[in-house]
Amino acid sequence: MSDETTPNLVEAAFRPIDDASLLTPAGEAPIRILLLYGSLRERSYSKLTALEGARMLRRLGADTRVFDPSGLPLPDDAEADHPKVAELRELATWADGFVWSSPERHGAMTGIMKAQIDWIPLNMGGVRPTQGKTLAVMQVNGGSQSFNAVNQLRILGRWMRLITIPNQSSVPKAFMEFDEDGRMKPSPFYNRIVDVMEELVKFTRLTRGCRDYLVDRYSERVETPEAVSARVNQRSV
Repeated sequence: MSDETTPNLVEAAFRPIDDASLLTPAGEAPIRILLLYGSLRERSYSKLTALEGARMLRRLGADTRVFDPSGLPLPDDAEADHPKVAELRELATWADGFVWSSPERHGAMTGIMKAQIDWIPLNMGGVRPTQGKTLAVMQVNGGSQSFNAVNQLRILGRWMRLITIPNQSSVPKAFMEFDEDGRMKPSPFYNRIVDVMEELVKFTRLTRGCRDYLVDRYSERVETPEAVSARVNQRSV
């Protein structure tokens, strides 16, 4: 018989799974979704795609905010009290979930998209504004369909400790998918955006009530964030 002992486990910090905490209801208040887009062009297809997503989210009962990145300084080129930075951080704290919609430029997300994410800290005044919240990722392409930007956004979502839903949207030749009024034409690509927003609402409603429990970690019960910081930043003598 194999050895089932766990001598390295800190028993005081180890906890069995608590179904009551895991199944906490989400509550009746509408879920709150913050949408970010990654282009400042006058006719920004990542913005138009985000706006289509916001319309669908509202149809599904969500409360939405769309952040305008115009005027947001580069990361570290301003203080955190800059009006646009403060606005973004307040919205990130307000939100239960996120939609990130970026163009693909030179095979990657845009700098505008990354700058917004970089301004959202992992920890802000003792509050982690993204941890345990949900995320949906989308991208638009000037040419054929690609998934480079959404793949990068997924990596960032994991780093920000977001629950990134399985579905995603990638719209090829986006300039052909919208009419003169900026509304998306009927197509399988539009249908996919509906799918993504529907899935985001479902995952957010499933997880909002137990968000803190979902991201409660054994390693952080063993060693506090302050202790980790002191250990990894210690200077050799």
